[in-house]
Amino acid sequence: MKEMYRCGCVGLAAFCLLYASPVRAAEVLHVGKAALAAAPTLAADVGVKSGIFAKHGLDVQIADFAGGGKMHQAMAAGSIDIGVGAGPEMALVAKGSPELAICNAFPPVTFISIMVPGDSPVHTVADLKGKRVAVSSAGGLTYWLALELARTQGWGPDGVKIVTIGNGAQNIIAAFQTHAVDADIGPSAVAVNLEAHKSGRLLESVSKYEGNLGAGTIYATKALIANHPDTIRRFLAGWFETVAFMRAHKNQTVKIESAVTGFSPEVQAKEYDINIGGFSTTGKFDAQSLANLKRSFVDLKLLSTPPDMSKLYTEKFLPKS
Repeated sequence: MKEMYRCGCVGLAAFCLLYASPVRAAEVLHVGKAALAAAPTLAADVGVKSGIFAKHGLDVQIADFAGGGKMHQAMAAGSIDIGVGAGPEMALVAKGSPELAICNAFPPVTFISIMVPGDSPVHTVADLKGKRVAVSSAGGLTYWLALELARTQGWGPDGVKIVTIGNGAQNIIAAFQTHAVDADIGPSAVAVNLEAHKSGRLLESVSKYEGNLGAGTIYATKALIANHPDTIRRFLAGWFETVAFMRAHKNQTVKIESAVTGFSPEVQAKEYDINIGGFSTTGKFDAQSLANLKRSFVDLKLLSTPPDMSKLYTEKFLPKS
């Protein structure tokens, strides 16, 4: 009898294994980052490495791009589904790029700073009047921040000489070593790293003169919005869970970020302290961010007239709580 019972159990187990619903595989989601080391984009890496996105049924595949323009080209081509970039790129949506902004992930600009060579005679922002200021690319966020520097200081549109050098740390180091520029507007983490090696100094965060402007903004393609809205909701749920994890686990976050950026844990820890407070807990588009962005599009000649900002973003995928 016992043997028959045992055989019956084995048979039942085999039947259940044969006909049970298969475990749903994680959904692959291609996510682009406009910059490798910028604080807002690093949350994507932390979400992957900590397993948080996997908890939401997503296999997030990250691609790093050298600038927002290239990232949005990839979105338009269908190579990536979601892009983690900057607010000024919403001008591309206004110009017809098939996507929408879905989250104001990092409203302030704490992660971008003005830095100068280590032996520079420049010690205050006032000393930069008429000087050569490097930015990553023409028409991008750092370019506009250079224009804003001149405007807020009352120097006029030609108050600084803007030089484009790309957004890589090596580009900044080379420009400083050859004294091709007098300052650079770029990631605060790069400035902190330069200080650690005595080759540069962090002069001032651009948040000292610039308010919110959706500095870290997340975008989704219209194809993803139309066909996989729940995927977007799960990604954003994972994003905000990641931000909460980052706030509560500094050491683990710094370790993950340091492996991505190549900066030492000491440098990455300082960058963490500078920027962790900038992450939004709601993702909503605040009035100041929208007003500054609207003005920037015309200042940069990306658009001839200010757009209707309400058509460039949606908040319907943000978590309700």
